[in-house]
Amino acid sequence: MSVESNQDIESLKRIGSIVSTTVGEMFRRLRIGMTTRELDEIGREVLERHGARPAPELCYGFSGSSMISINEEVAHAIPGERKIEDGDLVNIDVSAELDGYFADTGYTMPIGNAPPVTRRLCVASQEALDEALKFVRSGQRISRVEQAIREVALRRGFSVIENLAGHGTGRHIHEEPSYIPDFGNRNDSRRFEKGSVLTIEPFLSTGPRQAYDSPDGWTLVTPKGNYSAQFEHTVVVTDSKPIILTAA
Repeated sequence: MSVESNQDIESLKRIGSIVSTTVGEMFRRLRIGMTTRELDEIGREVLERHGARPAPELCYGFSGSSMISINEEVAHAIPGERKIEDGDLVNIDVSAELDGYFADTGYTMPIGNAPPVTRRLCVASQEALDEALKFVRSGQRISRVEQAIREVALRRGFSVIENLAGHGTGRHIHEEPSYIPDFGNRNDSRRFEKGSVLTIEPFLSTGPRQAYDSPDGWTLVTPKGNYSAQFEHTVVVTDSKPIILTAA
């Protein structure tokens, strides 16, 4: 989507605020021992309170209002009977629709007595997002975001999950351009376009560079014993700093 009016901006900010609020409330109400399905129901309650609809369910028939991934699960895990345990690393990814507009955000947090590496990984992943956003502006090469993410990962001693990236959004949960940045294309010459609505969402890990499909057809995983973290914002590209629609 490319924004065409102030109404577009205000509508995108509204749904951006809702998904950000939903993630925040889910983490605030998370308790050790609850299942991911129970946590997901909290997210559904918040979305319904604001009149929003979960995007994965709406667009793809996903079984849940949010995607809750733990430890070796990198992304897109289906809420179910897995219990959240002391020391887990939990990622909550919420995308939703309101009045025909979509926004998407994600956040990762160590729970309880988590290994120190998980906290360092979260700090690095948040830093990677912050650094990447500095290069999201009209006319800038999209590949510059890849460079920023890699530099942070290398400096912090982590790896980048290369087969997951941001994407266009706004009028559907997934739009063109896809793969922002494209880690598989070293000659990517694409540039950011003013008014584009898209997500920036680096995934850093404690070693693996690829996430793999699990038998459920949704959850992307790495081998057990590894951790990954994702932080995500939906933004609008401008001539200077992007408009961050999902800022808390």
